[in-house]
Amino acid sequence: MPERSTPVAQPQWLPKVLLGLYVLLFTALAIHPAERGTWVAENTPIVAIVVLLVVLYMRGVRFSNLAYVLMSVLLFLHTIGGYYTFEKVPFDWFNNLFGFKRNMYDRVAHFSVGFYAFAIIELTDLNGTIRSRAVSYLFALFAIATIAMSYELIEWLYADLSDPSAGAAFLGSQGDIWDAQKDMLADTSGAVFALIIYWLRSKSSNNHK
Repeated sequence: MPERSTPVAQPQWLPKVLLGLYVLLFTALAIHPAERGTWVAENTPIVAIVVLLVVLYMRGVRFSNLAYVLMSVLLFLHTIGGYYTFEKVPFDWFNNLFGFKRNMYDRVAHFSVGFYAFAIIELTDLNGTIRSRAVSYLFALFAIATIAMSYELIEWLYADLSDPSAGAAFLGSQGDIWDAQKDMLADTSGAVFALIIYWLRSKSSNNHK
């Protein structure tokens, strides 16, 4: 069986700096968001993720600095998206660069959801939970796919039950009837990207043993 990546000594200040930056960003953008109901809905799952990571850290469950950096991308992007609403985030430079007619900020944020696959496989490797390498990679991938599907269901329920304007802002489909499917594809693609990074890191680590 191929060797797994082993944890190495690394600076312990980076996760704390990332947390501090998130708290500053959250506090600044909590003031006069574009739509308060949307802001609450968008930030609730992100705050829950931050609290979970902090609790795990305090209980001794630590990820690599690279995993924390990857996980923080979603936290920052989603917090900004909650402030403006994803459809209205100033992102013209990116949209114009690739010739997109819609605001693709939400797709980029969804892509970053997949980065959590890195932490998932890192955790299963650290605990030796899954013996098969193929299954460990597939588990992380399918975990992200399941989360992606679940979030789209939550978006649908919120949009259906809330105030129409707030629901539309939270949904952020921008008139695309395939928005949910494309969001799930972006999540899963991000997971594939993160798992490739993990594989490359593991390969590099094993080559230097």
